[in-house]
Amino acid sequence: MDKITLCDLEVSYHVGVPDAERAQPQRLLLSVEMVCDLAPAAASDDLSATIDYYAVSQRLLGFGAGRSWRLIESLAAEIAQMILDDFQPRSVRVEVKKFVIPEARYVSVSVAREHRRGTGHRL
Repeated sequence: MDKITLCDLEVSYHVGVPDAERAQPQRLLLSVEMVCDLAPAAASDDLSATIDYYAVSQRLLGFGAGRSWRLIESLAAEIAQMILDDFQPRSVRVEVKKFVIPEARYVSVSVAREHRRGTGHRL
């Protein structure tokens, strides 16, 4: 199966366990892999036959508006579900990178989700 990858999209979301950490938005990097059949788009050269990765990026840039999360695990799971629901890939993998430990380049969480049979989503 084919995939579209959006790598290290920079966003600012309110996330963190302590209230003080969530008070200000933090810089995060999001990477998203969407598994889908790209053959129809390749054959037709038509954007409507694929997942519009620009639309995905715009949705992610605004995803944190007015929201906050304690855990990046929760954030990653919510992003994955939104992408499944709104963009209909067969499966999605989301990685969230957070920069809170000075001695480490980053901390990351990755989740993978796929459409379940019988939910009305294509597989």
